[in-house]
Amino acid sequence: MENLLCKIESRLRDLPVTVALQLPAGRQVGPTGAAVRLSFSDWSSLATMAAGRIGAMAEDFVECRLQLEGRMRELMVVAASLLAGTPASPERRWWLQLLRRVKSLKAHSTDRDAEQIEFHYDVSDDFYALWLDPLRIYSCAYYRDASLTLAQAQEAKLDHICRKLALKPGEKFLDIGAGWGALLMWAAKHYGVEATGVTLSKNQYTYGQQLIEASGLSGRVRMLLCDYRDIDESRTFDKIASVGMFEHVGHANMAGYFDKIYRLLKPGGLVMNHGITAGGTEHDQLGAGMGDFIEKYIFPGGELLHVSKVLHAMAGASLEMVDTENLRPHYARTLWAWSDALEDQLEQAHKVLAADGDLARAEKILRAYRLYLAGSAMSFEQGWISLHQILAMRPEADDGCSAMRGARSSYPFNREYAYR
Repeated sequence: MENLLCKIESRLRDLPVTVALQLPAGRQVGPTGAAVRLSFSDWSSLATMAAGRIGAMAEDFVECRLQLEGRMRELMVVAASLLAGTPASPERRWWLQLLRRVKSLKAHSTDRDAEQIEFHYDVSDDFYALWLDPLRIYSCAYYRDASLTLAQAQEAKLDHICRKLALKPGEKFLDIGAGWGALLMWAAKHYGVEATGVTLSKNQYTYGQQLIEASGLSGRVRMLLCDYRDIDESRTFDKIASVGMFEHVGHANMAGYFDKIYRLLKPGGLVMNHGITAGGTEHDQLGAGMGDFIEKYIFPGGELLHVSKVLHAMAGASLEMVDTENLRPHYARTLWAWSDALEDQLEQAHKVLAADGDLARAEKILRAYRLYLAGSAMSFEQGWISLHQILAMRPEADDGCSAMRGARSSYPFNREYAYR
């Protein structure tokens, strides 16, 4: 056991954050008044820490086998120091990749996807409202200016997407994975489009319907409670957005996902795919057990693709990429804003989650989200995961109405129109 402690102490000694350990037998290691304190109730949790299995440590915290004290930002400095390598290391074993593809196929039926979305998004609207911005935008913000607040950066993100899509009054706009309806409302109010949104979350659908009615936009905005695979293809759209949704599609369904978008998009139309991408080229989740933790407690069925594979799947569906933008540090800042907001309201968050009387469940959810938000922020900062906005078009056969010869779409083939 002393060898185990020596191994841990050597890793923690040179950190810019002071750390104290409370061992199962009551012994304390480290300075009194340390910025971060870890209390272990079982020796196995200490072995997990020594092995750098961060995901298993997170599970021990959720299951109350480990207590963590300190600011989340400082805890994440400690977590990163414990890793033996990068969680984005490539996994090249062919049999493991095949196994993951089989798992992906099984995990993403329409019924399973509906259950998985409900598991995450229908936790509690009031819980999300505590730490999201007033528009309840649950995706990467866009800090066009470093001085922006979270709320301002989220509005900037909505406008950034609308500008990239060059939305115009009267156009038919589809938002796949519409969340609580913020992009739909923004596009309808500021760009005059006829907007349709789809979601699998019953809570989001109900909230979105109420928002549409309260805004007097029932004639121009509608929400559908359905799977993207079930969207009626008899009606096509001028522009399509998918924000923070394709992470739930799965490797095995990616070709079908983009094929569906191609069929829903009018020739010459544009699609914006905004989503989390893998930092490494050969894995679909973070290593060191971090991906397993997220799969179990946060996003069951979630899978990540490297941006190169997203572009490959798009091209396979005959969608031509015309612009790609990496917003990775923007998501790190967004997640820290969410994490800080949740940390400031832990008591209220527990009260909201325990409204049904299940105190143990409420405590587990709260602990899981605390680590998920801070851990994700750290992962984006480290480059283990990323965020890409990919703008693509469905080429038009007749190029007679394009602004530039050979454009075959409404895209002007410059960025000036979006940033003007």
